[in-house]
Amino acid sequence: MYVQKIKLSGHIIDSFTIQKVMDTIIDQGGDYEIEELNVGKHNTDISTARIRIETKNEKDLDQILDMVTDLGAQLIEKDEVELVASEKDKTVPDNFYSTTNYITEIRYDNRWINIDNIEMDCMLVVDTDKKTATCKPLNSIKKGEKIVVGHKGVRVTPPEKSRGKNTFEFMNSEASAEKPTHSIIHNVAKEMKEIKDKGGKVCVVGGPAVIHTGCAPVLAQLIKEGYVNKLFAGNALATHDIEDALYGTSLGVKTETGELVAHGHKHHLRAINAINKAGSIKDAVEQGVLTRGVMYECVKNDTPYVLAGSIRDDGPLPDVITDSQEAQQRMREEVQDVDMVIMIATLLHSVATGNIIPARIKSVCVDISNASVTKLSDRGSAQVISIVTDIGSFLPILLDELHKLEE
Repeated sequence: MYVQKIKLSGHIIDSFTIQKVMDTIIDQGGDYEIEELNVGKHNTDISTARIRIETKNEKDLDQILDMVTDLGAQLIEKDEVELVASEKDKTVPDNFYSTTNYITEIRYDNRWINIDNIEMDCMLVVDTDKKTATCKPLNSIKKGEKIVVGHKGVRVTPPEKSRGKNTFEFMNSEASAEKPTHSIIHNVAKEMKEIKDKGGKVCVVGGPAVIHTGCAPVLAQLIKEGYVNKLFAGNALATHDIEDALYGTSLGVKTETGELVAHGHKHHLRAINAINKAGSIKDAVEQGVLTRGVMYECVKNDTPYVLAGSIRDDGPLPDVITDSQEAQQRMREEVQDVDMVIMIATLLHSVATGNIIPARIKSVCVDISNASVTKLSDRGSAQVISIVTDIGSFLPILLDELHKLEE
């Protein structure tokens, strides 16, 4: 028999962590014995457990340990991480450690090292000279870099649920249009105001529906008032925002009345052409070509934006990054100092952002489709609060709630 002892610590009862660990062990063909269990009595008390895992072969034990360490289990022995050098650029050893987006530390040189730039589905790389560690995607691995393999010496701390927690400390139930949307939006607004008051940053990840529904002025106002500090989007949001600013339409439809404009189908191409003539979005603002809208406020308020291109783009705008890996890296760099991400009506950009942000960042996903908002949770972004509602209602209510809080 192969044996390994683990320990759990935290609000392991309220967050069902201990139940998940026990179920995982049994589901993977192992057995367990709870050697010690101390349950906290009060809201602030933590619980601890010591569990002995037993399997018939080493492969099953390794599989179980890989899974339960992602749930926050720690090995009793203080083993250090195992390192193996990469043999080639963009390759790693077969038994590499694959990261989650939870708080992660590794034990190296007799101390625990925190991974500051943690994100899911990446590798842990250790600089043995500087005695530092970092999280890197596969495409950035260089030959000779020391890669963490196996599960020894890795400590993961997942989000926990404890009694008395507020909306943003733990809420990952299934998305539903039947939830009290207005009260959730109020909580989002409250959190945004607190972030602004302490000098933090909020990033909006937006799809073109923000413009189609007539909410460009609302998002622009949120940027102007300092509630939104960064913007991730594609060519479409920026193009239709500029189309709206120049012609009052989005996809040839008047955003104020919903009236279809004759020959309006080419307005977005005329918008791209105007920006190309100016040189860039910033140049268009400085030249007085672009005088309002979301992109205008980004330029006027020095709000960083990353526009990631796709195969279906018209144009695209000169500011759009057409290399997907470059765009991903730019997004990765921008989210490092963000406190909150709000993903609005854009499934692919939301999933992309969810994949690169650590679980510590408060996250909200808003879409009219249940399938879109639940997909993030399915892909590992368990910290995301899902709001199933129309974008045309969400943004105006959010701005109104923020103004009420200011009063």
